[in-house]
Amino acid sequence: MPRKNIRPFAGEPLIVHAIRQALRLPAVSRVFVSTEDEEIAAVAKEAGAEVPFLRPAELAADDAPEWKSWQHAVEFVRNELNDPFDLFLSLPVTSPLRSDADVMACIERQQNTGADLVMGITPAAGNPFFNMVSLDADGVANLAVMPEGGKVFRRQDAPEVFDMAPGAYVTTPDHIMSVSGVMEGVVKTVTIPRERAVDIDTMLDFDFAEFLFLRTRNVPL
Repeated sequence: MPRKNIRPFAGEPLIVHAIRQALRLPAVSRVFVSTEDEEIAAVAKEAGAEVPFLRPAELAADDAPEWKSWQHAVEFVRNELNDPFDLFLSLPVTSPLRSDADVMACIERQQNTGADLVMGITPAAGNPFFNMVSLDADGVANLAVMPEGGKVFRRQDAPEVFDMAPGAYVTTPDHIMSVSGVMEGVVKTVTIPRERAVDIDTMLDFDFAEFLFLRTRNVPL
């Protein structure tokens, strides 16, 4: 979806929903937007976020790891803005259905457990031990993951699995600078209902998320 971050979502650019949520959270003292795009930066500033830098081109490519952009932001805020902050919260723009309570639960879980990172998860729609398949070189389908002890005939008997719900990530600047990815270190989770864990990647996701967003606010469709 080209330029989905500023595509109108329920009457406002998608990014504005994330910024407004961050601004109203009592645990958040400063809200930054990392982008390489001047138009997105202007929309973010208008919504109340700080945009003191533009993301380098090498961190803006589709295949650039998001973690690298986190490291760039941490270095800038620490070194250029001289802000020795101790907690980092990422609110991906593509998850507009998360609630304030979901985000605060992630923050509290990190603070209470000392985990290196806390993220949202949601019960998976499919299960690699039961109804998800991979194809071999001849196009033959097999279970994506073969459970120990043989076949699983009922979903209830398959090991429980979860989808990552990228609504919020809570970690520390020191952890970001010392590792290279989300799943390194001690990772704890908060379970988010599937209706609030929609992650927008395609136009279908966008339409579905907007439908749910408006319905929960009793807006006529």
